Amino acid sequence: MAKSMIQRRQEAERERIEAYAVTLRRVSPVARPAPDFERALDDARRGFAGMAIRDGALWRPKLKTRDRARLRLAAARHLYARYPVSAALEGIWLDASGLDASEVALRKAWYIAVARGDSLYKAGANAWLSRKEVHCFLNLSGDLIFDEAFWVAIARSYTDDPGLAARLARTKIARTPRGELVFWREVTRFFCGHPASKEEIDDLCDYIGAMHQRDAAYTLKGRTLASLRRQMLEWHRDIAAIERIEAMRRRAAGRAPHTAGMRSQGRAWDGSRLEDWEWQPSSKEAKAHGERFFLRQLKTAEDLVAESRAMHHCVSMYAAKCIAGNASIWV
Repeated sequence: MAKSMIQRRQEAERERIEAYAVTLRRVSPVARPAPDFERALDDARRGFAGMAIRDGALWRPKLKTRDRARLRLAAARHLYARYPVSAALEGIWLDASGLDASEVALRKAWYIAVARGDSLYKAGANAWLSRKEVHCFLNLSGDLIFDEAFWVAIARSYTDDPGLAARLARTKIARTPRGELVFWREVTRFFCGHPASKEEIDDLCDYIGAMHQRDAAYTLKGRTLASLRRQMLEWHRDIAAIERIEAMRRRAAGRAPHTAGMRSQGRAWDGSRLEDWEWQPSSKEAKAHGERFFLRQLKTAEDLVAESRAMHHCVSMYAAKCIAGNASIWV
């Protein structure tokens, strides 16, 4: 039976409505979930049971944000904060990327101690900071992050210039391991007495760090900014010389047959077939206790450059001949 005009119009209207609904479903955004306040409370409480001064069940946030970090900070404020806390300490609740678990726990513990009104010095800061430095750390303003605030507090022990202290806190000093604090505190003290630009301090810190890694007893006592600059330039020249010699060694290794030559492991070349020699005279023959004589062949770029620097001669110029086996240097 043929459909009436009215039925055909009704069906066409239903089809238009359905097509419109499909279009709306396709272009309308997915409904956003409500802020997860319970998850934020769990994140803030984790590892600090019994430290809260307020019941999490009483939290009535008016936040509209769904950002997990901001919710976590708000939860921490509710649970622990009796007093306002600096942004440097609050930052751990917002971003802990790049930090190991022990450092995250330490920074959160420091936040909780300060927020509750406890003594940060007694809460563990005394392992690194004096009472004066703790007081400075807690009363800093501005957009400093934790490490910067930490080193500003240390620098202010050695200078009354807040600008210089802030400059030092933004150098590579602030990124050094806390386990090396004693050494880098000495470096900070040096630059408080010998101010320089941030860029120069960073360059000098590369050199100072390399010297400290090479010799744990390395110190800045008796040094000046001018002497450090000179030594840093010499160090850079040595690095460049080592790189040139290494490039020669790699080229020679690439040309050598796989069955012969350049068999040494690592960054050394084969060198002379003569073995290193060592002799220790008997106690009757020795002129001094523990007297010992030795001859050692230099077979790495580092050793050649170090010998050149120590003896003020140009043995490193013979590197190509040493690598090719046409010469050898002994000490």
